[in-house]
Amino acid sequence: MIRNIRLTKKPNKKPAVFLDRDGTVIKEVEYLSNMRDLKPFTGVGKSLRMLRNSGFAVVLITNQSGVARGYFTMDFVESVHAKLEEMLSFKFDGIYYCPHGPDDGCDCRKPKAGMIRKAVEEIGIDLNNSYMIGDKSIDIELANSLGFPGLLVLTGYGFDQQNNRNAVETAYVAADLNDACRWILVRAADNP
Repeated sequence: MIRNIRLTKKPNKKPAVFLDRDGTVIKEVEYLSNMRDLKPFTGVGKSLRMLRNSGFAVVLITNQSGVARGYFTMDFVESVHAKLEEMLSFKFDGIYYCPHGPDDGCDCRKPKAGMIRKAVEEIGIDLNNSYMIGDKSIDIELANSLGFPGLLVLTGYGFDQQNNRNAVETAYVAADLNDACRWILVRAADNP
């Protein structure tokens, strides 16, 4: 089951920046289960607004297997996302999460494409001009499987993942989400 807590129909397809949550938008806390541990990285809200102002849909996609493991509920995940939007002063165009465990056989757990396919259907996204930002190789694998650039951030698990990428082709290795957003904005300005 893929959960989206916001549906925003768009009449024309637009490019998107898909974002991993833990270790990318917020500081990595293994299985975030306490609201006081929710800490966005500095400057993220401003960077996300710059993406939106440049014509990108901004979509959060995150694996949340803590639900399947019984660490927290789907209601808690949705509360975290509502609080995150409040903290960032930013509303995502869509928030999708996979509550399944690694062995559940779903089609939404990254690196599978279920969450992105759902966003394309519900929001109206042009994948040809979209990007994925994450701190794990599965985020980059997902982008590569759909034919658009994946950017690895060195926050969260990214620093460890950069040397373990093996066959995963990364479009750009960014210091953090803000650096990744700047790279995307420069590239988008050069290719209107």
